[in-house]
Amino acid sequence: MTSPIVIAYYLPQFHPTPNNDKWWGKGFTEWTNVAKAQKLYKGHYQPHIPADLGFYDLRVPEVREQQAEMARYAGVSAFCYYHYWFENGNEELDLPFKEVLRLGKPDFPFCLCWANESWYSKMWNKEGSVISKKLLAEQKYLGEDDNRKHFESLLSAFKDNRYLRYEGKILFVIYKPLLFEGMREFIMQWRDLAHLNGLNDFYFIGYSYEIEKEYEQIMELGFDAVNSCGIINYQKIGNKGFLSRVCRRLNYLKRVILKRPEVLEYKEVAPLFVNSEYDIKEDVIPTLIPNWDHTPRSGRNGYLFANSSPDLFEKHTNDVKVILNKKHNQICFLKSWNEWGEGNYVEPDLKFGWGYLDVLSGFSK
Repeated sequence: MTSPIVIAYYLPQFHPTPNNDKWWGKGFTEWTNVAKAQKLYKGHYQPHIPADLGFYDLRVPEVREQQAEMARYAGVSAFCYYHYWFENGNEELDLPFKEVLRLGKPDFPFCLCWANESWYSKMWNKEGSVISKKLLAEQKYLGEDDNRKHFESLLSAFKDNRYLRYEGKILFVIYKPLLFEGMREFIMQWRDLAHLNGLNDFYFIGYSYEIEKEYEQIMELGFDAVNSCGIINYQKIGNKGFLSRVCRRLNYLKRVILKRPEVLEYKEVAPLFVNSEYDIKEDVIPTLIPNWDHTPRSGRNGYLFANSSPDLFEKHTNDVKVILNKKHNQICFLKSWNEWGEGNYVEPDLKFGWGYLDVLSGFSK
């Protein structure tokens, strides 16, 4: 049996940047939110404290090497670095990946996900709804010239021997494919630019939180596949029976009256992460989701999947393996390698150590 191709989304945020200094204060990184996170109800697992790697700085090459060593152990096939191109050379959080390219290290496969959405600072009301947003960095689409500049900025990465290819094609993910009105033209232009620059082609993957609604729309734009991420499928729980709706209503009242975040049990929502109707399609790629707790970023206005554990994650990986066993396409994504501010990571922490990495190691064999 062929081993799965596990691609881990990787957040290159953990280093100071001029704009983060300006927006959030000198020296801000995601660790700022992680370290100050508090328990918001009895039994809430916070803060999450990193173990082996500590509160690392991604400017340090040795950290990136250690991450690659951990990923190899866990059977991760590649890191998929989030990539931020807002327009005309305006990038954010690009230093770690550019250092990976410049140094040629770590010698570990990679690909890119263009996280094409605007950045905002948000304010919530007591019910947890966003009531105002301050624009920090606007995602713009300026047409053919900007598309070309974008491609050229990444050409050295596409030509790098470490860049992950699927069926000989450069694997490239676009996070919000339906936000880009010129998406079809962008894909066609980049395919042409690839051929002009001696590259085979692209394997374009569109990311989707709502595969049932978005699958056909995304594929019609010229994508080769859709990455299905069922992390928001927890919202379906309230639609299944009277008691479930009551539980959802009680959860809402707890949020308003007791000022606690929306809490759902990981063991209850994990089965919803896999959509058997869609994920068995050859052009749909499932996602492994180890955990989730958005409260370090959004406090009581966040939501979380409580009591995730390596054992429960293993059950979820078995569900994904059942899906992959029905397909020729053995790619799956991991969300995520290191999104600590969303409680969504597999790197060692003080509570579970290498537990999630051990599960991945077994899954990948």
